[in-house]
Amino acid sequence: MILLQVQHLEDGMGLGGKRAIITGSNSGIGLGVAEALAAAGAEVVLNSFTDRAEDHELAAELGARHGVAARYIAADMSKGAECRALVEKAGGCDILVNNAGIQFVSPIEEFPVDKWDAILAINLTSAFHTIAAALPGMRAKGWGRVVNVASAHGLTASPFKSAYIAAKHGVVGLSKTVALEMAGQGITCNAICPGYVLTPLVEAQIPEQMKVHGMDRETVIREVMLLRQPSRQFATVEQIGGTAVYLCSSAADQVTGTTISVDGGWTAL
Repeated sequence: MILLQVQHLEDGMGLGGKRAIITGSNSGIGLGVAEALAAAGAEVVLNSFTDRAEDHELAAELGARHGVAARYIAADMSKGAECRALVEKAGGCDILVNNAGIQFVSPIEEFPVDKWDAILAINLTSAFHTIAAALPGMRAKGWGRVVNVASAHGLTASPFKSAYIAAKHGVVGLSKTVALEMAGQGITCNAICPGYVLTPLVEAQIPEQMKVHGMDRETVIREVMLLRQPSRQFATVEQIGGTAVYLCSSAADQVTGTTISVDGGWTAL
């Protein structure tokens, strides 16, 4: 009986025939999620704001590697019209993963207004636009998955990251609201809350944190970045991708409006 149940769970992970859009996915967590969804059989649409030959080659290689259709569509997630156009150009989607994000570290009284506006636009408002554009198609099919990549900072706070923390708390709240509005219609919405994952975004934070705290690289990683992550290990993009695949599976049909922390125990403190 247990073996049959496990096999049923594995069968439910198959995402053949589903189209997934993953924003901010030409590197880091987004690319890891795209790899995992493609490995589960989903057609994938990669995205970032650039439109280079290597972006399209990346999608082609990913698709060939997993035997699925894969495309790259450029869209600037700081612009609402482009967010919505991304969904339209993709032909709609069954799975929407809002992952695009940027970061900036500064004391709040010195925080540049343009950085605040950009972080809120890309990390939070873009998700509003893509979700609004994707939901009608999902509702028509009676099935859909919205996975918002939030952060441990969507559940707690740290100094010097006012815009990022405000945006990620907003992503968690938006996820709950969408889940309630879509309840009973075969559409779920959840947020993944990673701790520190060693991606280009996190790598870019290290020099800023070194400057703010007056520490060398190894010390700032150990004493600042991973101080609140009890495992003292970075999470991996593969782990985030696996969590996204679970949320898109039939095993998670009744998982909606919640957060899943992949943070080495950070939010258990």
